Amino acid sequence: MDSQPYIPGTKSADPGPLSRFTPPLEEGVISRWLPLHADAGSWLLDPFGFSPRLVLEAARTGYRVLVTVNNPITRFLLEMSATPPPESDFKAALADLAVVKKGDERLQAHLQSLYLTECEKCEREIQAESFLWRKSEDAPYARVYKCPHCEDEGERTATHDDIERAKKIKSTDGLHRSRAFERVAALKDEDRIYAEEAISHYLPRPLYFLTTVINRFDSMKLSPERKRALSAMILLACDAGNTLWGHPSERPRPKQLNIPNQFREHNLWMMFERGLSLWTETGSGVAIEAWPNKIPESGGICIYEGRLKELAHEVKKEIPIAAVIGSVPRPNQAFWTLSALWAGWLWGREAVEPFKVALRRRRYDWAWNATALNAAFARLFELLPLGTPFFGLLPEPEPPFLTSALTAASAAGFDLSSLALRTEHDPIQLVWTRGESLKREVNEPDLDDLRTSIHEHLRERGEPASYLHVHTAGLLALVEKHALKKKEMEFDEALRGTNALIQKALSDDERFVHFSSGENVDTGMWGLGNVSPSREAAESLAQRGRDTSVPELPRKDITDSLSDRIEMAIVTFLQKNPDSIYLEIEDDLYPQFPGLMTPSKAMIYAVLTSYAEKDNSAWRLRPEDVANSRRNELNTITAMLDVISKRLDYTTRKEDKNYLWETDNKVARAIYILASALIGRAIIETPYPPELTIIVIPGGRAGLIQYKAQRDPSLAARMKNYRLVKYRLLRTLFEVPVLTRETFDEQIASDPLEKSKSQMMMF
Repeated sequence: MDSQPYIPGTKSADPGPLSRFTPPLEEGVISRWLPLHADAGSWLLDPFGFSPRLVLEAARTGYRVLVTVNNPITRFLLEMSATPPPESDFKAALADLAVVKKGDERLQAHLQSLYLTECEKCEREIQAESFLWRKSEDAPYARVYKCPHCEDEGERTATHDDIERAKKIKSTDGLHRSRAFERVAALKDEDRIYAEEAISHYLPRPLYFLTTVINRFDSMKLSPERKRALSAMILLACDAGNTLWGHPSERPRPKQLNIPNQFREHNLWMMFERGLSLWTETGSGVAIEAWPNKIPESGGICIYEGRLKELAHEVKKEIPIAAVIGSVPRPNQAFWTLSALWAGWLWGREAVEPFKVALRRRRYDWAWNATALNAAFARLFELLPLGTPFFGLLPEPEPPFLTSALTAASAAGFDLSSLALRTEHDPIQLVWTRGESLKREVNEPDLDDLRTSIHEHLRERGEPASYLHVHTAGLLALVEKHALKKKEMEFDEALRGTNALIQKALSDDERFVHFSSGENVDTGMWGLGNVSPSREAAESLAQRGRDTSVPELPRKDITDSLSDRIEMAIVTFLQKNPDSIYLEIEDDLYPQFPGLMTPSKAMIYAVLTSYAEKDNSAWRLRPEDVANSRRNELNTITAMLDVISKRLDYTTRKEDKNYLWETDNKVARAIYILASALIGRAIIETPYPPELTIIVIPGGRAGLIQYKAQRDPSLAARMKNYRLVKYRLLRTLFEVPVLTRETFDEQIASDPLEKSKSQMMMF
């Protein structure tokens, strides 16, 4: 299997409509992968239809994309994003709704009156942006507003009138709740109980707002484009109106219909107004048709509203699929249940029917996910030619999700060609190919192979890794051996067996060290234990005053940590390529660190902040960090140390990269001078007791070293007893007229790593 370089996006995940439910994918990834694997104008297939943005990007890049969509809300998102109505139609539709009558008043005024509150400062009546609730209470405890008159703003305690208004609306809730039920399920429908449960996640006020708007919407005479525009704004209000908005934000991306202990009730008219810009800013202008209508060879989207199994025969007969793309769906009971609800509210019961199963199901476990994915992969296997590539994105990755996806694909006959993982916050990028039709031999999982794979990953990494990384390293060994699932085995048994085997590989092997405050294997980080020196080597080091807890390894046997190698690679690139934008840095970096070694954005920015300065969008090394300048400064610091040594009545000699201050032929201080933040290498190359060792660093490296220690608990533990001194403190000591060994020791203790500003000398 290849080590795939991670493909960086050119733009962060789009905060577009319903973005808390759609996959958080960077733009630019699929458009960079496709030209390497399929000719422009060829047909692609998205069998999941889980990410409208992914499909849109592929179509904009010049490909024809056939996408199967079973969720009516996802289909609507795709259609609206591909061909949104003009902004003028959004504004006109909202204006048309605003002037509809509700009794004797305009609908806008009536609906806005639901959210009136009193400014605590100027006591004028204003619109609340939201009300705050506690779970199971019958009135809000606070409101959030920004007064347009006196500019008082923030969270304020709910007033008596706020509470009474909420109770008054609740008194008529039964009628409006019944109307909401009727749009989803008939009175005698056996699924009505599930609809009622889903609707219970709406408070009386937002439910009244929505049913009132939808009732008026049905009777309005609107052009098709204005109707689409108003439907889109109502959809955003449907999402904004439920109780899944934790306060403060507990679950920004909810997966279950669980009401937070504290939650926010939005002003839905304000959501209408904000939604207008949200829709108009995400439009693409891409040709889109329903199957079997034709789309141009220059690119477009063909939607099949249904399941892949219903389309497979026709696709195989009529459409040559060059590649498969897709965001692998993960279980989301909240979105799927609400989608069924919203479809009924917007388009009636008929729209709910194909997706009604989402109302009934309350639990989606990973075995269910693997079974569903396997069915999709099996259909793909039947209709694709041998070797067809499938570029998959696994958003919000976690070990059981990845295990589910890899097991499902392998069991269906797909071979994993490559996998790239950045962090648990970024989508995993996978490439499968359609394998041979011949019966595949399934092997028993081998615990030793698993341990070897994990050990090799950690050895190559040179620092601890997250559990997701080590779990993935173990999975790759099982994938390569076709040992994830036996043919007769249920997916639940297979997934549990894989998880147990990986955890056993880690917990029963003393070579692996668990850095975690908890006992669970799948928490914290995992690394390799230290290698102890031989007894003879330990005695030799002890005789020379060295720290025997650190082995004196030959240089060729020392593996720099991943973070140190990333630092060196970035600095080398900037030396050769000044004024580079961030994407150019990523493009150079990721091929050097493919697969599971992909650097995080945080790591890259930590290095850039330490070494470089940004001018507009271009990064260049700071003048003092250009190679010649830093070399000159190293010479200056070395000379200063020599002078200070003499003033303290030490003799100085150099051994390897260490400057040794000695008295009576004994090492009093071992000094290692760094121009970089390669602190791990410095500790290895300074094998003297930590209490005697001083590592001298530029002040600009302090933040980067701190960052490395925070992400690497083994490094933090090793650094604990070492004294790090910044260049600037040595310059100050050099200028001090009277310096003794005692005052020197006091001063080097006065400038800890976390301090970034010089402080007054203690003389």
